[in-house]
Amino acid sequence: MANYMLLAPELVLTLVALAIMLAGLFFGPNNKNILGYVAGVGLFAALCLTIGGLTVNETLFYGTMTIDALSQFFKIVFISVSLLVTIASIKYTEGNKNADEFFTLLLFSTIGMMVVASANDLITLFVGFELASLSTYALAGFEKNNPKSMEAALKYFIIGSLSSALMLFGISFVYGMTGTTSIPGIAENAGALASSPIGLIAVVMLIAGFGFKMALVPFHMWAPDTYQGAPTVISALLAAGSKKMGFVAAFRVFVVALALLSPNWQTAFAILAVITMTLGNVVAISQTSVKRMLAYSSVAQAGYIAIAFAVMTPMALTGGVLYTLSHAFMKTGAFLVVAVVGYMVVSDNKNAKDIDHLDNFKGLAKRMPLTAFAMMVFVFALSGIPPTAGYMSKFILFSSTIESGLVWLAVIAILNSALSLYYYARIVKYMYFLPASGGKISEPKPYAVAIILALAGVLIIGIWPEPFVYWAMEAAKVLMV
Repeated sequence: MANYMLLAPELVLTLVALAIMLAGLFFGPNNKNILGYVAGVGLFAALCLTIGGLTVNETLFYGTMTIDALSQFFKIVFISVSLLVTIASIKYTEGNKNADEFFTLLLFSTIGMMVVASANDLITLFVGFELASLSTYALAGFEKNNPKSMEAALKYFIIGSLSSALMLFGISFVYGMTGTTSIPGIAENAGALASSPIGLIAVVMLIAGFGFKMALVPFHMWAPDTYQGAPTVISALLAAGSKKMGFVAAFRVFVVALALLSPNWQTAFAILAVITMTLGNVVAISQTSVKRMLAYSSVAQAGYIAIAFAVMTPMALTGGVLYTLSHAFMKTGAFLVVAVVGYMVVSDNKNAKDIDHLDNFKGLAKRMPLTAFAMMVFVFALSGIPPTAGYMSKFILFSSTIESGLVWLAVIAILNSALSLYYYARIVKYMYFLPASGGKISEPKPYAVAIILALAGVLIIGIWPEPFVYWAMEAAKVLMV
């Protein structure tokens, strides 16, 4: 019973998801979005339970799962993103007969992410990945009459399946050489991997498998098309939530289980970080679709976080962990703003196409002042302008890189941050300095609430960073034991 109590957040979400699935049978299409409020209450309860267990440090189910500072930190990230997406989706699913399936899949994807965060065994890790992935495959193709949505889901499914196969390939080599799938057990027997060429093959396969999940170049090819074609609220979930699932898994596997093989993978991550942040920012410059621009921006942000693996000092890991939380609020908020702009464009013209085009942001400050201000904060935070969460996270990550002696890597990261300011500032220019194409319009309340909460997260972490840095440091300590 004590073990089950440690998993109270997951159990709450499971019960709420099943309740929503059953309740959907008794609601008409016009009332099903009420189930979004039920999902939101469940997520808020899970968030409170997770925050209440921040100091817990226990293993359960024969060591296959662990509840510690790292798992709790990432669970807070996943639940926060899902809560913001759920609030916004109350408006998105209005009048949709499949709203119950939407919220059920959303909760199950969150549960899968939380299982990954607590996984202390490679098999548990893989099961959590698949639970989250299968749910998000369906969510990406939720708009069944939209060819772009179906294309997004198909590409996501095919590439996701390939990444799962590569991951399993690497896991099989690790198990064959160490005789265990337990992460602590692998760490104890990593000498067998380090002394054999099979260890290098396993590292390559795992980097490729996790690289797809994290959208590191050259494993990123699915991200732009999927983020652009999926419903915008789901793009927020994928960019800000499920991508972080790949990072927490990689932290556990590489920094803990395969620490003895770090000479084999640290250089690889440094190279991948440079290529990823540079390609993401360079390609984002030429995009006219804001969703696609944010997708390439998200690729670049993954490159920044990957620096933590290349440096692997306690402070660098702290910066990487904190960056996942900061990015969750920044990227979720930015995608939700795109969703609101899409709503505005459709309100003006129900037959409008390319609703995420940059031209639709012209004069947004006059039409939707709150949304425009929030977007300005989000994009400046993504570029690392103070006093925002993005600045604080980059400061810790880049300064720790310099202290470790990898000055060249820090310089490239700083130059990339400066480069990103060009296309972020272009959005601000369109919103504040170009004429509006219509009159003022009110943001739907669910979208407005979600955007304000994301905005609060970005500003609070930037202005009052001490408690968040402390939580990130405690999470990083788990990796350095």
